[in-house]
Amino acid sequence: MNFQTLYEAQKNKVYNLALQYVQNREEAEEITQDVFMVIYKKMDAFRHEADVSTWIYRITINKSIDHLRTRQRKQKLVSLLQVIGIRPDEMDPPDFDHPGVKLEQKERMQEIFKAINALPERQKTVLLLNKIEKVPLSEIALIMDLSPKAVESLLMRAKAGLENKLKENEGI
Repeated sequence: MNFQTLYEAQKNKVYNLALQYVQNREEAEEITQDVFMVIYKKMDAFRHEADVSTWIYRITINKSIDHLRTRQRKQKLVSLLQVIGIRPDEMDPPDFDHPGVKLEQKERMQEIFKAINALPERQKTVLLLNKIEKVPLSEIALIMDLSPKAVESLLMRAKAGLENKLKENEGI
């Protein structure tokens, strides 16, 4: 079976499966393209130990899951930027490994994470759990064995500490 025939026979199945995962047409189309790029590159290596459609579904599932993970990382990063007062439209959420990201954006993100890591451990924990992982304060209180008021106080101090550390770095 040649690539074009395989593409015509499987493209709707790949697209529909990707769409079930990401629930967004444009993203499903992007995943479909990625899947067929992998198939095109690895078609000669396929050993026919399983049905070709099984192989294609596995590639589609893996690409869809990878896409969701990437989306989730970007959403967490946007949330973090909002916490520290940077509007997401001011800065595209960078992927540290992406070669197209501007050097200054990489440096800014490194500064942010350096500042977060410099916070006292409990403040850092509350900030990450609440603002990145979206864990409610009441649950954080249980996790950390603290009162809800203590968690609120830690979160307020973490935000202020992060803001101060970032201002200090800008002043250097």
